[in-house]
Amino acid sequence: MSEATPPLTPMPLGSLLQRIEHEWSSRKKIFDLPNARIWQPDDEIDLGFDFLGRRCATPIGPAAGPHSQLAQNIVLSWLGGSRLFELKTVQVLDDLEIQRPCIDMQTIGYNIEWSQELTTAQSLTEYVKASMLLTILRQWAPLTPFVGPDPGPHVFDMSVGYDLAGISGEKVATFLRGMRDASAEIDQLRAELQGPWAQFAELDFDPVISDTLTLSTFHGCPPDEIEAITKHLIDVHDLDVIVKLNPTLLGYERVARIVNDELGYTDVSVKQSAFDEDLQFDRGVELIDELNNYAKARGHQFGIKLTNTLVVDNAKQWMPEDTMYLSGPPLHVLASSLLDALDEALPGHLALPGNQKANADGDDASSGKADIMVSFSAGITKANLADSIAMGVQPATVCSDLLKPGGYGRLAPMLKALTTAVADSGEVNLPSWKQARHQQAVAAGHRSTVSQHVANIRGADIDRYHLQGNEKLPRAVDHDLEMFGCVACNFCITVCPNDAFFSIPTSAPIADHVGDGAGRQQYLVLSELCNECGNCMTFCPEEGDPAMIKPRLYTDPDLYARRSGQGVLLRDGKVVEHRLDDGGISLLQSLLADDGALPLGPSTPKGAKE
Repeated sequence: MSEATPPLTPMPLGSLLQRIEHEWSSRKKIFDLPNARIWQPDDEIDLGFDFLGRRCATPIGPAAGPHSQLAQNIVLSWLGGSRLFELKTVQVLDDLEIQRPCIDMQTIGYNIEWSQELTTAQSLTEYVKASMLLTILRQWAPLTPFVGPDPGPHVFDMSVGYDLAGISGEKVATFLRGMRDASAEIDQLRAELQGPWAQFAELDFDPVISDTLTLSTFHGCPPDEIEAITKHLIDVHDLDVIVKLNPTLLGYERVARIVNDELGYTDVSVKQSAFDEDLQFDRGVELIDELNNYAKARGHQFGIKLTNTLVVDNAKQWMPEDTMYLSGPPLHVLASSLLDALDEALPGHLALPGNQKANADGDDASSGKADIMVSFSAGITKANLADSIAMGVQPATVCSDLLKPGGYGRLAPMLKALTTAVADSGEVNLPSWKQARHQQAVAAGHRSTVSQHVANIRGADIDRYHLQGNEKLPRAVDHDLEMFGCVACNFCITVCPNDAFFSIPTSAPIADHVGDGAGRQQYLVLSELCNECGNCMTFCPEEGDPAMIKPRLYTDPDLYARRSGQGVLLRDGKVVEHRLDDGGISLLQSLLADDGALPLGPSTPKGAKE
């Protein structure tokens, strides 16, 4: 790792657009996502759903995390088929020093990160840039054959935390107001729409980037604090609110029994203190009902999100810190079990199949008190997406699965599998399909599709979630990673959430220098976009950290000057300074000799740092 890890340095809007145009014209990719992995909906099957009354064309998207922090992350998710974006959690402390590495996806999933790595002002700009980019790409003619003439509506859902003092302070309040009305930010960014993008400069960009919010209560937040924050967000900021709940609601004994005994993760040390300090189940049930009634009385909608990560002791010690946060397969079992328990404790309250009846159009029509929407994020994969959506959750957001080889390219196959499941049932939309699945579950002796899913994942399908099904380590070869020449597996590109890696075909000088180990491609790092999370190191088959070993390219001279270690400063695609030995810079120059080699385009656009 580098001696000091500064925050991510977002690329200007003009640079991102230039990358899109250059990569598409030269490689038929956008931010390294091949056009074959761009999602195009099936005209016969409607995967749309209502998120707090706002229409979304598909029921998946990135969870608040590494895939929803930068503008290009959101574009990549949208290209993959996401239409609900739970934006990275923003809080008042926006100068955190997160220890590195901060992500461990070696088997199931752990992390030690918790909120944005940008300032609140930068976060606002990134989300406005992302919104503008999606508006443009929806109308960009070269992309239409791949996304279809109507890619369908999408929703940005904000996330903030973690206490009332921080959320009600001016810094976070300014962010929230800016997301509700981004007119000033949009006007400033229009100047970067130049060259082939100038035709979009006068587009009517929607100034409302988001008017819904998922509150991240994190761990140890008292119920009175959760209540006060939710009411503040409704009353002061006029928002529909979802409250994210923690798996600790199930209680220590039940969680430990599921994780350690049923699923076999005996090495996972569940922290009992986290349960003692957290919201308790009975009070949680009361709070859900109270906040729903409060929101309804003020003309707003309310929902819950299941779940946050699970606090565990850091027994592995691969990442620093005393505690870490568990995700992936075991969290899916916990979150689904918690949903089943809440559905039973709040009969007829949660907006799930069986608690509602469908109208003639197949849309869910609220019956009685079933108006609390349930959002879900815990170990969602291609294999369990259909069964998860069948429970009635909307949406199911993804994080851990996108951190595995394939990355954003894993989204479109998920949606294809869901489309196939709906089509094979003879239904044509999600509401009617979910109702049919509920009827089948009841006929099979289950209370609901939720209880059926829980029975399956803790019974017949437990192998997907048990240690024995998730203990295989990533592939490894006995060889030290070098700057040039590797197995060219492409994993570093796909597992990076920030698209910091890219590849260039191997040049003759490198092939001569490295020999048989040269590989077809050489891999480089855009240093501004690398936050040294460690995920590429986890999946690289060779021994070493690709983020530190592969050539590190900079376009920001200030960042280049602040950082130490090997690196190359570029201007207009040319090397102007470097910290490489003579052999290394000579080989790099041979790679960059082709004018189309860099995905950055031929020149620095206006708006980028000079």
